[in-house]
Amino acid sequence: MNQQYLDKAKSVRSGEELDPDIINPWLKQHIGGLEGELTITQYTGGASNWTYCLTYDNCELILRRAPMGTKAKGAHDMGREYRLQQALKPVYPYVPAMLAHCEDETVLGTEFYVMEKLNGIIPRQNLPKGLNVDKQQAQTLCTNVIDCLIELHKVDVDAANLNHIGKGEGYTQRQIDGWSQRYTQAKTWNVPSGKKVMAWLQQHKPEQETICLTHNDFRFDNVVLDPDNISKVNGVLDWELATLGNPLMDLGNTLAYWVEADDDFLAQMTRRQPTHLQGMLTRKQVVEYYCNKMNITIDDFRFYEVFGLFRLAGIVQQIYYRYHHKQTRNPAFKQFWIFSHYLMWRCHRAMKQQG
Repeated sequence: MNQQYLDKAKSVRSGEELDPDIINPWLKQHIGGLEGELTITQYTGGASNWTYCLTYDNCELILRRAPMGTKAKGAHDMGREYRLQQALKPVYPYVPAMLAHCEDETVLGTEFYVMEKLNGIIPRQNLPKGLNVDKQQAQTLCTNVIDCLIELHKVDVDAANLNHIGKGEGYTQRQIDGWSQRYTQAKTWNVPSGKKVMAWLQQHKPEQETICLTHNDFRFDNVVLDPDNISKVNGVLDWELATLGNPLMDLGNTLAYWVEADDDFLAQMTRRQPTHLQGMLTRKQVVEYYCNKMNITIDDFRFYEVFGLFRLAGIVQQIYYRYHHKQTRNPAFKQFWIFSHYLMWRCHRAMKQQG
């Protein structure tokens, strides 16, 4: 596979710079064998935590840190993300190796951690220019990615010593309450109240829930593909939201980002992964594939679909709130209020469908 397809960082965004005179000595003190000058670049994909590529003569590292500005309680916990991946690595091979963690906020102004760089292709909005996949390759890629989610949901939490990362039972109710509160707190004058959706979720909450290890941000642009085999997954990134939760809500969260080829133009504007390619499964087919592999039956997936869309509206609105209140200058967030409207409309549409 041509090296030109490998995912690459870009110039650091204005206002989000790392001081090399501070970070370079810290890295050389905590990670052995670094040679030469330090070059810092940044990945543009993240709207939440900031992710940088640190390049030395003999290696490349990844640094993740929280953004500046008001943060939701419990969000952007770099130490938790670091320790979780460290514990998960032995039982879930797609996790990158953790290298160093800094709790001292005086170093960069926030907690951060450093991990290995997984070189490969990250399937963002579109595959890299010139990289074409046929229908069969797209389908294989699609099912391989879903298989990684299924494999995660089958991890033995006791064996991985990860019982402590979430409260477990009652997760579904906590998620409804939590995202209702977060959306309400992040509401600006130009978006819907969301009260009807919140009430519907409370009324349609499933009576039973299964609890397992969940990622909660499982998307194509959080996986790293093998550059020599585009259908093979080498890694899964962005474990900030991972916890002990409801696997069907995890699937619903994934499908909230899933834009099909024949979805409307606003959905196409929000597309950040290549699920529109010929051969990719539809959202309905993903649910069927998942249930078949997990050997479960779901009579009505609407609750999980609506929750995923509502949660995404909450995420979008939290990001827009930061832009609205001038806590970030990233122009990509300027129109996010439109997508809050759109996602709420999708919620209402799904609520009206027959189960």
